[in-house]
Formats: sequence, structure tokens, C-alpha cells
Amino acid sequence: MKHKKIDRPSLLVLVRHAESERNFAKKGSVYFADEEARATVKGIPDHKIPLTPEGRKQSRRVGKHLKQGFGIFDYVYHSGYFRAEQTVEGLLAAYSPAERKRARVSPHLFIRERDPGFTYDMTQAEAERAFPWLKTYWKTFGGFFAKPPGGESLAQVAERVYLFLNMLFRDRAGKKILVVTHGGTLRCFRFLLERWSYDQALAWPPDQKPANCGVTVYHYKEKQKRLTLEAYNLGCEN
Repeated sequence: MKHKKIDRPSLLVLVRHAESERNFAKKGSVYFADEEARATVKGIPDHKIPLTPEGRKQSRRVGKHLKQGFGIFDYVYHSGYFRAEQTVEGLLAAYSPAERKRARVSPHLFIRERDPGFTYDMTQAEAERAFPWLKTYWKTFGGFFAKPPGGESLAQVAERVYLFLNMLFRDRAGKKILVVTHGGTLRCFRFLLERWSYDQALAWPPDQKPANCGVTVYHYKEKQKRLTLEAYNLGCEN
């Protein structure tokens, strides 16, 4: 029997960027707690937010695990945001200069962070004053379809992730791919690759939020003829 040519990457590894200065300032909240919490990153656009010193350590630590577990990647994609670029630099520090040259590194607009809209730099109190209807709206439509004022929904992010995946399927079949992206964008990858229902996509389960520098792994399975999840949110702490 003739062996059918693979029509997907053989390996797709997704990594959320390492801890950023904004992650540290917001402490996992949607908005800043107060002016003091916002002070260190106020006025810095999303694409220029850097990693914290701890984030840089995270990326170097995880890079060693990636090299040990997967070897050299054929292609490395990131969102082009500064924190994602810095994460890639840290991950690839585990590889020799000759090994790094073998991996083609490129930014890609379609895997950028979700546009947060007008509430980007707001505290909790400011957002509630400016958009008193927002909490009820979000509760009604849920976190996949609801759009932040002036921003984009995760459903819209999924549209561009779909186009990015189609590019990988068409042009990177049989290759080993590393993608460094963002938390919301990562949820859209999972929605598409794992064929989630809308209800599954509405919110992360309490224990499923992507960690900074968390690693998600998909391998191509010949029998299923698709990329199959093998690991999610690996922390690689040691």
C-alpha cells in the first residue's frame, strides 16, 4: 500500500510568553487594582511590554527542556511582540549558534495578542465607571464571543489563528514547529486543533489557565490524520 504523504507539521509546540512586566503588575487580574499597580507599565503599548527578570530566567530554563525533548525546530514563529521576541531569545539560548541557524525564526501578525481595546490601561474602578454595562454584557455572551470595548473577541482571534494554521498545513507539512504566542491566542489554537465546542471555549477551567512559559505539545498521528494533544501547560520548573 502506498504511504500517504503527511499533510500537517509532524510536531507543533506552543509556548506562552514568559512572565512580562504587565503580568507582574496585574497579578492575574483583568484590570489593574489601582494606580500604584499600574505605575510601572502605564502608557506602554502592548507590543512593547518587556519580560521581567524572572521571565527571562523562565525562558532560558524552558529552552533547555525543549532542546532535550524535541531537538532542533525547523521553524520558530512568534507574535512580534517584544515579550514574545525576548521569550524566543531565551528559549533558543539553549542551542548552539550552528543549531540556531538551522531554525528559521519569523514574526507572524496572525498569532499576536488579542486587542484589549479601550480598557487596556484602566484600573478596576475606572473600567466600571466608564463601562457600567460591561460586566452584564460579558456574563451574557461569555469570554469567547464578547468583545472588549474597542477590542476584539476571542472568536475574532480564532479567525486569524485559523489562517495561520492553514499556512502551516500547506507549507510546513512534516516539519517541527515552535510557536511563541499569548494566553488568549493559545486558547484559540486549542479551540481549532481540538475541535472544542463553543461552551468549552467560553472560559479556561480553573486549573487550565496557561502558565507563563507553559508548553503545549501536539504530535501528528497517522491513524487520526491530525495533530493530537500530548501535553498541556508543562511548566518545566526544574
